[in-house]
Amino acid sequence: MRVSRRHFLKSSGALVVSFSATSLTSVGAMAQGPFDTHPSHIDPTKLDSWLAIGADGTVTAYTGKCDLGQGMFTVQTQLVAEELCVPIERVKLVECDTSVAPDQGTTSGSQSTPTNFNSGNLAQAAATAREALINLAARKWGEQAEQLVAVDGVITGKSGRRIAYGELIGKKSFNIPLSTTAKRRSPQQWVVLGKPVPSLDRIALMTGQFEFVHNVRVPGMLHGRVVRPPEVGATVTSVMESSVKQIPGFVKVVVLKDFVGVVAEKQMQAAQAARQLKVEWNPGPGLPAQASYYDNLREQPSQSTLIVDSKDVAQQIIKAKTSVGATYRYPYQLHGSVGASCAVADVKGDRATVWSATQSVYPTRNVVAKLLGIPQDNVRVIYVRGSGCYGLNGADAVSFDAALLSHAVGRPVRVQLSRQDEMAWENFGAACVVEQRAGTDEKGGIVAWHCESWITSRGGRPGYDQPGNVITGVLAGYAPELPNPEAAKEPTGKLRNRNNVVPSYVAGCVGGLCGGGGNIRSERVISHTVASPFFTGPLRSPARIQNTFAHECFMDEISAQAKADPVAFRLQYLSDGRIADVVKAAAKAGKWESRPSPKPDIPRTGIVSGRGIACVAYEGDNGYAALVAEVEVDLGTGRIHPRRFTVAVDCGPISNPDGLRNQTEGGILQGTSRALLEVVTWDDKRITSTDWETYNSLYLGFDLPMVEVTFIDRQDVPATGAGETAITVVPAAIGNAIFDATGCRLREVPFTAERMMAALRARG
Repeated sequence: MRVSRRHFLKSSGALVVSFSATSLTSVGAMAQGPFDTHPSHIDPTKLDSWLAIGADGTVTAYTGKCDLGQGMFTVQTQLVAEELCVPIERVKLVECDTSVAPDQGTTSGSQSTPTNFNSGNLAQAAATAREALINLAARKWGEQAEQLVAVDGVITGKSGRRIAYGELIGKKSFNIPLSTTAKRRSPQQWVVLGKPVPSLDRIALMTGQFEFVHNVRVPGMLHGRVVRPPEVGATVTSVMESSVKQIPGFVKVVVLKDFVGVVAEKQMQAAQAARQLKVEWNPGPGLPAQASYYDNLREQPSQSTLIVDSKDVAQQIIKAKTSVGATYRYPYQLHGSVGASCAVADVKGDRATVWSATQSVYPTRNVVAKLLGIPQDNVRVIYVRGSGCYGLNGADAVSFDAALLSHAVGRPVRVQLSRQDEMAWENFGAACVVEQRAGTDEKGGIVAWHCESWITSRGGRPGYDQPGNVITGVLAGYAPELPNPEAAKEPTGKLRNRNNVVPSYVAGCVGGLCGGGGNIRSERVISHTVASPFFTGPLRSPARIQNTFAHECFMDEISAQAKADPVAFRLQYLSDGRIADVVKAAAKAGKWESRPSPKPDIPRTGIVSGRGIACVAYEGDNGYAALVAEVEVDLGTGRIHPRRFTVAVDCGPISNPDGLRNQTEGGILQGTSRALLEVVTWDDKRITSTDWETYNSLYLGFDLPMVEVTFIDRQDVPATGAGETAITVVPAAIGNAIFDATGCRLREVPFTAERMMAALRARG
């Protein structure tokens, strides 16, 4: 079945659903051949690029932002239904298909809601369509448009005449531009938005009917497996295809520079061939010792960026009554998706279709085209949900694996990574070291703050033209993006605190302009990006969680030295009212006891409890959260157990409170896992944390803490993101609670029982 986009746009809802990446119909119906045309850029200035209305009134909307488990499918459907004034069940949403959906870049950075709610795009398209339909009816009846109303997909005139959207424009194009002035519906008018609509895919997920990318099947499909290097940096010297030719179902060994893969009729045959294939490898250069890695990190050449500098920090700290200093360490961590990454590619000649769980279908399309040497317009990438990511796991790499193997055999190929290949070669969340120093006056007040950080980098998202940013591209001969020590930067203008590298308590002054959120004016923040021995990339709250851990724990240390209450002390230095408000709300909901930390009269044995607080203005202005953590520490074993979390969140107007609560609670639990358990390990040659025995995460049966959520629903400000806000404050809040309970400061994540016991022994 070959369908042009024009036909697609004019087609009925049923046909559209069959191509929807999150459709609950058979994936077999989805897995059709490529479209006749593959426009590089579906014009986002045209209304018809965003939605179509069928004769039965069904609305088909197209979005470039995908649902990877964070609930965007439901929220974006609500958004269209609200602005177009139709029931939610009448909206069919098509996500991230390069043949029909506008290019909205990558679904990342908590930008989906700001992109489609605030700045036009999907919401503005629905508002434009509503106004256009009302104007059509007004002209048809000879009435004033201002006197007509639209409700449930039906327009009613002052005379009482009624006409449904399908009768007005069903199966026809609007042929008008997207209006930048179409009036949006206010929160006071909302019927669908702002309501706790349950996830539209919940029943399919709960009953096992939901079709993930792992379920995609294409006629004539083969199965592939990759053979990754035995150690980091190893290169191929020879491959013996004869070592696997006797395996039943064997089709081909594929070698492209250092990329090696096998193709067979069945998945288990491909897995067997991958295990048995004899490959000779040149050894890699070796890896730095993990035990001394953080010290080694600070000694490497780096790309340095001076973020803010008031030019007087050194003098102010020297003149200060006292100074406080601390170093914080954050490890490499995995995405650890429960299901290993999977993709299907169908490459025939110079045309390709890829079914992928990538969060960036358009960039993935461009990279596939570059890897295969075919025009971008001949590649179609269809988003089909994977097992969850929030960043960059193996989804992009396995998509490129499948494309290369399919290209080599001329038939569709499905590739599912092994658990070991997934965990050893994904793009890890970056390791980080942050050194802090502050000067304080005779009352313990902060007079100056110096922050210097080192963070690792190798590769990242493939973007629109970077095959080497993930393992497949490097093996195929492309170089990864690496920090450039020659590209040092100085502050040049008003700061957007994108990585939360600047503490919320300093002003963020740059050339006389202030872009921070605090009251401390003597400040210096410098960041060094260091080449990583491993692939790195975004992992939920990338760099933000690392920096916030260091900032919020250090603020707690300064507060403790001043013998001040941690909440009251923070509020002295917060000039941004929204972050101050979430701090107050979390403290109130958590029944915060005003006193200094640590708590007095800490016993030497038994189980002790404490509380800690942390807050963040995510990226400076993309959501606000504060968290009160209550933990118990067993002084005999070092075991740390969170008992209660109280979180306050402000993300502007709330589109779906149920979805927001899910994101907040899920973020806190994932943050707990990362704070207490998760760390990538390696020896002198390779990654050693390659399964669920060697990489620890929050396990089934864990005695989960109580999570209480408070929302500040501001309806008079732009909407912000929420998927990464709550997780950002978890390690710091837990670390501060541990200090309150024990008087011991843990400055390295994860907070293991061994580290706790070492700190207790050092305390004496």
